[in-house]
Amino acid sequence: MGGEAPAERGERIAKWLARAGVASRRDAERLIAEGRVRLDNRVVETPASFVRPGDLVTVDGTPVAPPERTRLFRYHKPAGLVTTHRDPEGRPTVFERLPPGLPRLVSVGRLDLTSEGLLLLTNDGGLARRLELPANGWIRRYRVRVHGAVDERALAALARGATVEGVRYGPIEAGLDSRQGSNAWLTVSLQEGKNREIRRVMAHLGLGVTRLIRVAYGPFQLGHLPRGAVEEVPAKVLREQLGLDAPPRPRRRPAAG
Repeated sequence: MGGEAPAERGERIAKWLARAGVASRRDAERLIAEGRVRLDNRVVETPASFVRPGDLVTVDGTPVAPPERTRLFRYHKPAGLVTTHRDPEGRPTVFERLPPGLPRLVSVGRLDLTSEGLLLLTNDGGLARRLELPANGWIRRYRVRVHGAVDERALAALARGATVEGVRYGPIEAGLDSRQGSNAWLTVSLQEGKNREIRRVMAHLGLGVTRLIRVAYGPFQLGHLPRGAVEEVPAKVLREQLGLDAPPRPRRRPAAG
């Protein structure tokens, strides 16, 4: 007889443990090597073992709840929050201010303390890393208020990239939307988004950023989401945009006896 179809085979146990929030995949592999993980009451000897729906997994004798289905949320981050679970300086964090009733979440990338707008949150660390990869080619779009004299030719030249204090930044699409006195609103789009990239590049052009709002991350838009609000991305959209399938149904176990 042939082997099991891929859907029947299940998911590699180290990845399953990581999605369940037990540990990173690397640390899960270490737990397995130390003989601390059991699958259906048998010690797991290799990370190549597979978990199927309905299997019992324990770590140090404690049962591990199966990972939830992958979920993605749009969050309108206000200014003044740090994108971290715990801040050593005691500043308020995004995760402290989320509405109650949400699963444990991680952010897809970050927005710094004074930045605001769209922040994607997910319960799947693997998905977060995948969505952060520049190889996705996803555009991150921002509305940026600046103070200073805007040179539209200098903005257009950013499409060729820029080097600021020895750091090379990739192409940036920047255009002037409106101007009022010494203030102006720009639309800025980029793919990679290095730490404080927009602020540093604008400072290089003699412009001070006084407000920075992310309005889109790839296909996901801030839209009219109120400040501080969270809205889940529908499963249908996850399938269409990310190719994520619906979770498998639990396997029925045969009755004992």
